[in-house]
Amino acid sequence: MEAGPNGGILGVGMAVPERILTNADLERMVDTSDEWIITRTGIRERRVAGPEDTAATLGTLAARRALADANIAAEELDLVICATTTGDYLFPATACLIQHALGAHRAAAFDLAAACSGFVFALDAASLFIRAGRYRYVLVVGVDTLTRFVNWADRSTCVLFGDGAAAAILGPCPREEGILATSLGTDGAGAELIYIPAGGAKMPADAHVLAQKLNTIAMKGPEVFKFAVKIMGEAALDALQKAGLRSQDVDLFIPHQANIRIIDAAAKRMGLGPGKVFVNVDRYGNTSAASIGIALREALDRGLVRRGSVLVFVGFGAGLTWGANVIRWNREEEQSAQ
Repeated sequence: MEAGPNGGILGVGMAVPERILTNADLERMVDTSDEWIITRTGIRERRVAGPEDTAATLGTLAARRALADANIAAEELDLVICATTTGDYLFPATACLIQHALGAHRAAAFDLAAACSGFVFALDAASLFIRAGRYRYVLVVGVDTLTRFVNWADRSTCVLFGDGAAAAILGPCPREEGILATSLGTDGAGAELIYIPAGGAKMPADAHVLAQKLNTIAMKGPEVFKFAVKIMGEAALDALQKAGLRSQDVDLFIPHQANIRIIDAAAKRMGLGPGKVFVNVDRYGNTSAASIGIALREALDRGLVRRGSVLVFVGFGAGLTWGANVIRWNREEEQSAQ
């Protein structure tokens, strides 16, 4: 049976908490400095979830904005995929909470856990559902509240993460547009290079876990950095090859916003100059599954994307996971004066 239309992005929304935590704030909390953080990560500030902010609330707000941007009603949605590793509960899925909050009563809903690569994985899944003719409109939400799982005494990790949500509405578009190709990968041998040791079924939270802060993020930074520098460029180039395109065809590279040195290394591997690379890690830090979607929304707001633009998304994360999407933008955009 011949495949149907491609999945294209029809609308994008984002939501971030109000509270801003600057490097100066962190200097008062832990043994670090603004210069140290900026030099090694490029991060100047990040958003931190407030008492009422959860993956579901932030994800719902981003989804409402994406629906408005796409001019699609929640009742028209067929499926909700939420990419998160910091859901409101172990179960039910955060996607179910978002589905209910939106009033998307026709839609099936499930979570997808691929850490910082989650948005890339979820876009691919949504596009495949559309291409198979199974669903027409799919909501993808990438959201994480990683600051809830940060050890604020660990200066090697607490400076890195921020909270936020992004959402995209996908629907059918011509085969020459939308998501053209995806490259996904996993290496489970690196599962413990970045993970939360306790709080799951293997080691449920108890007094010992809390006292030892085993329910917070543990990371072997140098190993993760080496992996990321290698895999970001490789995944992007592989996806471009699958799409029959080359680096010189790329109009905008939107990588996972984890670390400016990793972003620069990936761009260099692809032969892309600064004008073709979108960066906002300085203002949000690493928002995990939300980071690519937040960057996309801001790129759209700055008038950097127009119909026909070739975009490359690439992410890496715990698992270890990685992935890249190649997209030919499928809708008209109002261009800014910039």
